[in-house]
Amino acid sequence: MIDDAVVELSPGFTAVTGETGAGKTMVVTSLGLLLGGRADPALVRIGAGKAVVEGRITVPRDAAVAVRAEEAGAELDDGALLISRTVSAEGRSRAHLGGRSVPVGVLAELADELVAVHGQTDQQGLLKLSRQRQALDRYAGEAVAGPLAKYGEAYKRLRAVAAELDEITTRARERAQEADLLRFGLDEIAAVEPRAGEDVELAEEAERLGHAEALASAAAVAHAGLAGNPEDPEGVDAGTLVAGAQRALDAVRSHDPALAALADRIGEIGILLRDAAGDLAGYADDLDADPLRLAAVEERRAALTGLTRKYGEDIATVLAWAEQSAARLTELDGDDERIGELTAERDALRSELGGLAQALTDARTEAAERFAAAVTAELASLAMPHARVSFDIRQTEDPEGVEVGGRPVAYGPAGADEVELLLAPHPGAPPRPIAKGASGGELSRVMLAVEVVFAGTDPVPTYLFDEVDAGVGGKAAVEIGRRLARLAKTAQVVVVTHLPQVAAFADRQLLVEKTNDGSVTRSGVKVLEGEDRVRELSRMLAGQEDSETARAHAEELLAAARADG
Repeated sequence: MIDDAVVELSPGFTAVTGETGAGKTMVVTSLGLLLGGRADPALVRIGAGKAVVEGRITVPRDAAVAVRAEEAGAELDDGALLISRTVSAEGRSRAHLGGRSVPVGVLAELADELVAVHGQTDQQGLLKLSRQRQALDRYAGEAVAGPLAKYGEAYKRLRAVAAELDEITTRARERAQEADLLRFGLDEIAAVEPRAGEDVELAEEAERLGHAEALASAAAVAHAGLAGNPEDPEGVDAGTLVAGAQRALDAVRSHDPALAALADRIGEIGILLRDAAGDLAGYADDLDADPLRLAAVEERRAALTGLTRKYGEDIATVLAWAEQSAARLTELDGDDERIGELTAERDALRSELGGLAQALTDARTEAAERFAAAVTAELASLAMPHARVSFDIRQTEDPEGVEVGGRPVAYGPAGADEVELLLAPHPGAPPRPIAKGASGGELSRVMLAVEVVFAGTDPVPTYLFDEVDAGVGGKAAVEIGRRLARLAKTAQVVVVTHLPQVAAFADRQLLVEKTNDGSVTRSGVKVLEGEDRVRELSRMLAGQEDSETARAHAEELLAAARADG
């Protein structure tokens, strides 16, 4: 809608007006983008590559917003924070804060401290009981926030304990079956009594026993080659030849050191040959060719193979499985004890929750009286002098709930209270839920009254209202304008409105108007002063900018608003 516009807001009360469809809400949308709102590519004009919003916000250097911005790397420009947001036609979004690129989430963090935005959707949200409870809790402040935080921790712990208890009890059959399987496996392993590495040792022994004759024959031939054969005294062996070589060299070693060194080396060879021959003789003596031993080894290997088929690829893995399974079996066998522990903890947590829920109810009840009185007083200044606001704080009985006020009641993550805002619009009317008992105009004023009360307890620098005066007219509209003007004495107020009675109270009135060049509609924003403002108020009053009656009424509205200020 808006091709290019600069919007300069008054430090006090700014009213944004214009024909339906001119793009007033786009001003609100732009502010929303600056404050971390969702980037919608539909906001980009057809044929354009991107949409850009830039804002300059004055903040005290010691304010929390300034501190958080500086933490994000931003720099203040002469006491002002510069924010920009770019949305591409493809939907990509970029944010800059104080000259630094930042995640959009940083802008959203700052938004809560900078601006309170309210539109018609917020009115509908106020109809939800959860939002009404949140509004009351926000007003109550630390009186509710403290016990609510403790309640939340206990509630999460109770949920975790209850889930574990339910898992143990409902899966008792599966756990019993698992325990039986583990017990069977452990008994089977215990019956075999495997040792770590036993499977490797037995495989080697079986290989020896299976080739005992060949091994013995080879050892005998090798021994004879090294040490000679007693049955063949004339035979030549390696040991005899080496000994002869050493004797020949020893006879002349004193004549040449080099030859002496060779004699020593041959002596070492002789020693090695004798050692090897001795080992071969021992090997042959120790070699067991007993078929019974081979059968016993194969039988043991078969028992170990039975375990590795079921519980692991080797005996080391089987033993690791047994260790883990024993620990798991201990855990499963301890379920009865664990159930008792969890049941005791659950009961203790339910008792603790009951006490915390009671503390929440008491704090909310006390805050509700003050909150209702403050909102009622505000409604009196919004042309609802006889309206009365109250809260219904109740609990729902539930045999499975926690005990509050001596009876079991349902509970949730925010306590046991159902909080409902009631409105009695005139003295003879019974209090009814605002969802049922308030017209559109009354609901607008109730929400405005609630926000004004919040402004006194939890203020923000800027309030933005997007057509929250829908459904209001006449005297009520004048009173809304008057109340917004009073709010603007302590905060910046921006209102998008169709009501001339509201716009007349503004310190600055902005007109969003559109022109049509035959192909593309373009909207612009301009400040209205003097005659231009009278003409716009006349249009808003009667739809006729040049009507003398409408102009007189517009001038009268402006005069009354100035006099009231």
